[in-house]
Amino acid sequence: MSYPHPNEHAEDEFDDEIEYVSKSQMKREMNALQDLGVELIALSKGQLKKLDLPETLLTAILDAQRINSNSAIKRQRQYIGRLMREIDPAPIRAYLDALKGDNDQQTAWLHSIERTREQLLTDDKAVARFIDEHPDVDIQALRQLVRNARAERAGNKPPKHFRALFQLLKDIFPEPKPSGRADDELDEDDVLEEDDE
Repeated sequence: MSYPHPNEHAEDEFDDEIEYVSKSQMKREMNALQDLGVELIALSKGQLKKLDLPETLLTAILDAQRINSNSAIKRQRQYIGRLMREIDPAPIRAYLDALKGDNDQQTAWLHSIERTREQLLTDDKAVARFIDEHPDVDIQALRQLVRNARAERAGNKPPKHFRALFQLLKDIFPEPKPSGRADDELDEDDVLEEDDE
């Protein structure tokens, strides 16, 4: 009669544990690829072209952008996740990270313009300082826009001059350069448009 080796059951348990961890890891990786696919669905056609994706994956992403049904989009996301297993996700992650960095820069730039506009509208000294710091500005146009925007705000009128002042400031402050890519690689699709407000 043979008896099991004392360590035999321990090895079986260890093997089961390795398999369980491996399955969990696989599931995490599959979910990460599906999440990456969801980020791709949010991109514009111009941005997607730059990724040089396989035709089947690109088609699946473009199809997902046209789907309105919740259950259908869920299935399409799962399908995209499966397709993502067949490609190297690293370049896609790098591209998305670069886009996020550029958008963060763009957002910070727009917020700084909004802060400047608010200072101009609430403080006459800020207007004088701005003119000193930006001698090339059209002083008459700036003062007129500030005056009219203040009147709009006081009278609860539509913000026509308020927006025009924002545009004037945008022309004065240089837009940040995209990071991590050559300037000629960036097009208007890469920058998410923000509302002036």
